[in-house]
Amino acid sequence: MKNYIVILLALITYVATAQTTRKYSNEFMNIGVDAAALGMSNAVVSQTADVNSGYWNPAGLVHLEDNQLALMHSSYFANIANYNYIAYAMPLDDRSAVGLSLIRFGVDDILDTTQLIDDQGNINYDRISTFSTADYGLTFSYARKLPLDGLNFGVNAKIIRRIIGDFASSWGFGLDAGIQFENNSGWKFGLMARDITTTYNAWSIDEEKFEQISGAVEGQNQELPETTEITIPKLELGMSKKWIFNYDYSLLAAANLNIRFEENNDVLSTSFASINPALGFEFGYTDLVFLRGGLGNFQNERQIDNSEDLTFQPNFGVGFKYKGIQIDYAFTDIGDQSAALYSNVFSLKIDFSIFR
Repeated sequence: MKNYIVILLALITYVATAQTTRKYSNEFMNIGVDAAALGMSNAVVSQTADVNSGYWNPAGLVHLEDNQLALMHSSYFANIANYNYIAYAMPLDDRSAVGLSLIRFGVDDILDTTQLIDDQGNINYDRISTFSTADYGLTFSYARKLPLDGLNFGVNAKIIRRIIGDFASSWGFGLDAGIQFENNSGWKFGLMARDITTTYNAWSIDEEKFEQISGAVEGQNQELPETTEITIPKLELGMSKKWIFNYDYSLLAAANLNIRFEENNDVLSTSFASINPALGFEFGYTDLVFLRGGLGNFQNERQIDNSEDLTFQPNFGVGFKYKGIQIDYAFTDIGDQSAALYSNVFSLKIDFSIFR
């Protein structure tokens, strides 16, 4: 197993340094799912153990005892963009499980004013139409327990579909891999490697429509944009532990280190890689009511006077679970505190054991 991990890390390092890539390809796949996880600042890689593990760490699917369904909806940028998620997972036997999830992040009813002015130079509002831009991520997950007690692994196969009205569309494919380990004292550890093969997107652009807008701004948009994108790999390392107090009360504490192979404003950043920590907690009462919080997205932000200030993003959430139905809420953001308004995120999880 150690040899496999070393090979995996070596491959990630190689592809991260050997490719010239766009930094922000498929960023919608990094927003996150499940209000419970978002409320903990996404610090869940080591302890995720339900249908949402297909996104956070597929190794966690082996903890399923019955079929589960998850739904989530959130809106961003003053309800301009909508994020929707649905997932289903089921155990195959006492050692393996599978899952399927779909994410859609889109902006609908965008005004197309490229034909507002006719050939005679007259403004004709009847020539205005609407279009949508949407990103889809379909993920197939498989997880299995390994012979070593407490060690599990999982893999994801992802299909990416991106559509910008009739102007352009793309297909992409990528792989994720994850492991989880729990020792005898209850400490849990997790590793999630995203886009381990570099997720590749190939775009198809309608050249006729491009010609209609290519001269809209003089000196710009004169040439077709690149038609290929590569998403560089990312690593997430996590650890967590849960304590029980007086039978009824529980406290889960978790930490993540999110590693991207690029230089940016993360709290620790070099030309090779950047590291961003995330901390989260969950306080529970009788496994019925939950209060969550977290800190993440630590950034070194340059100020007007060229000084740097350390900023971070706090998150908050609550949850309620009763007889296999769990409803969660999170107050969170998809970027740093100044880039976008905080959003209200709701999610629902149903365990099919309630029907048996």
